[in-house]
Amino acid sequence: MSMNGHSLQRRAVVAGLLSDRGDDLLVVTGLGGANWDATAAGDSPLTFPLWGAMGGALPMGLGLALAQPAKRVLILTGDGDLLMSLGCLATIGVERPGNLAVVVLDNERYGETGRQRTATAAGVDLCAIARGAGFAATAEARDEGDLAEVRHLAREAEGPTFSVVKIAMEPLKIVMPPRDGAYLKDRFRIALLGEDGVV
Repeated sequence: MSMNGHSLQRRAVVAGLLSDRGDDLLVVTGLGGANWDATAAGDSPLTFPLWGAMGGALPMGLGLALAQPAKRVLILTGDGDLLMSLGCLATIGVERPGNLAVVVLDNERYGETGRQRTATAAGVDLCAIARGAGFAATAEARDEGDLAEVRHLAREAEGPTFSVVKIAMEPLKIVMPPRDGAYLKDRFRIALLGEDGVV
């Protein structure tokens, strides 16, 4: 058991969520751990990692889902990042994009700034907030048996969906995606729309 009492390992969870993703799943990752987890699972041009834009994953993913309704959009982020953009949950609930899923990797810590406890460590229920905002379905995973429902909501269910995975607070090797923002933007655009595509 880890220092926060949870046993699910983030890298294994993310690898499972992103396995067999094909070309129809677009992924936006929040800063820090979610970026590194997605990269460790296999760097993809259809993953857009945010660097230093805390709280930016939800609005970025929402815009992408509205612009690309034929594609599935997965926002993969941490509890600290999500807590910076709670207002965007309401906007997603109003817009109700059926192709959007949010998965929060919740270790109850701000991993980027010293592992201070987040509000979820004190009992704040992110799924309840998402339900109140109008998300179509929510799930929380605390053990391996809960992960099938999270994957279903993330990859298949009519959205917007919202899942929280309670993960262990564990030291992990950083596996960085490219750090050049212009390169990441162009790589993503070309992978999605082709050389002549416009966003």
